[in-house]
Amino acid sequence: MENKMPKDFFWGNSTSSMQTEGGWNEGGKGPSVYDVNTAGRSAKDWQVTNDNYHHYSQDLDLMKEMNMNMYRFQISWSRIVPDGDGEFNEEGIAFYNRLIDDLLARGIEPMICLYHFDMPLNLAEKYNGFLSRKVKEAFVRFGQEMMKRFADKVKYWIVFNEHNLYFADGFEHYSGVLKKELTLSDMYTVFHHTMLAHCELTQFLHENFEAKIGGMLATTEIYPATFSPKDNLYLRKFDEFYNRNLCDVYAFGHYSHEVMTYVKNQNIQMDFQKGDEEILKNGISDFISFSYYRSILLDASQLTENDAPNSYLTKGMKLNPLLEHNQWDWSIDPEGFRRILSRLYNEFGLPVFPIENGIGQSEIWDGKTKIADDLRIFYHQKHLEAMKKAIFTDGVEVMGYLGWGLIDIPASSGAIDKRYGAVYVDPKSHKRIPKKSFHWFKNVFASNGDHLD
Repeated sequence: MENKMPKDFFWGNSTSSMQTEGGWNEGGKGPSVYDVNTAGRSAKDWQVTNDNYHHYSQDLDLMKEMNMNMYRFQISWSRIVPDGDGEFNEEGIAFYNRLIDDLLARGIEPMICLYHFDMPLNLAEKYNGFLSRKVKEAFVRFGQEMMKRFADKVKYWIVFNEHNLYFADGFEHYSGVLKKELTLSDMYTVFHHTMLAHCELTQFLHENFEAKIGGMLATTEIYPATFSPKDNLYLRKFDEFYNRNLCDVYAFGHYSHEVMTYVKNQNIQMDFQKGDEEILKNGISDFISFSYYRSILLDASQLTENDAPNSYLTKGMKLNPLLEHNQWDWSIDPEGFRRILSRLYNEFGLPVFPIENGIGQSEIWDGKTKIADDLRIFYHQKHLEAMKKAIFTDGVEVMGYLGWGLIDIPASSGAIDKRYGAVYVDPKSHKRIPKKSFHWFKNVFASNGDHLD
């Protein structure tokens, strides 16, 4: 019997507001940390992006033409609450209401992400972002209001994009922390506050609406660099702290016992207060979503017991010489994708949903010739083949597959030269030009994944 993808499988696109919308000072929006020169970012890279704020109807038409049936987008906190914790901006809410209605009118299911790194500037400057429990409370207030406004129409939700990034070096860039001298306790405090917010919003959605909500990881498949037992031990510990600790909350309602033992032994102060344990217990997710782009190696030879497990990759990351890499040294490893799909489902028992996948390429349109992005087609083809093996051979329950930035947006560095999309966006005119991969995706999505040629 021929294996057929589920009829309700989702195919689509993922973006963030700060990499997509532009309109940074329009419609009543307040400034975020990405709208000013702060935290090592150049504001000019983010204030316009691909100007989706003014062109979103055209982008939705392209998604429909590509046969997508889901679009995961982010609601900008500072577009809804300009100062982060004050009055709600009805003009901003109206923008997202139109976007949702226009998606549904095209037969595209909306998925909302509530936070993708762009902390309202006021809360970053005043409280150091999620380092403050007050900011956690302000975020929950914002999230609950968005659910009240939209959960009757939006049935799929994500709270934090790539939530485990708040639990590794560089966490301050994702959480609005402007403090200069950071400690391990700061990292754990930010992570704990954001996990509480995730669980509070999960419980609120479940108690009030017929909708599903998931946790999200930034996954990178990691292999030991050698046969060394130390490489394997440190790889296991990194996975426990960076991935499994979050999934234990998503699936079971508590932190990893190993992580909490480390907290105790290191005397880490993470603002764990009375009642927090109950919040975690009541925040079980409906699915686990994740981003996946590449795999790497972990070389533990330079690591010691004094290094925090969350930070092992800072010293220990190496590239795999057996794999092909793009110009930014990101590998192509579809087998790693399959391994993550199978491992997450088998270990935590929740449906899994890859909601970011793609490869960055440097591309310039000459004004007339269609961009032949054959490497992108190859990358997605091989990853979809691996996903189908996970489904039909490994028995994994996969909800859908969303590519990252399939209409070009600036990469996380702010540079437009690293493009992930099937649609080229001219940085000056903002004209949208389908690439060769656009037509490939169109056929894949139309066939519900049956035809990957």
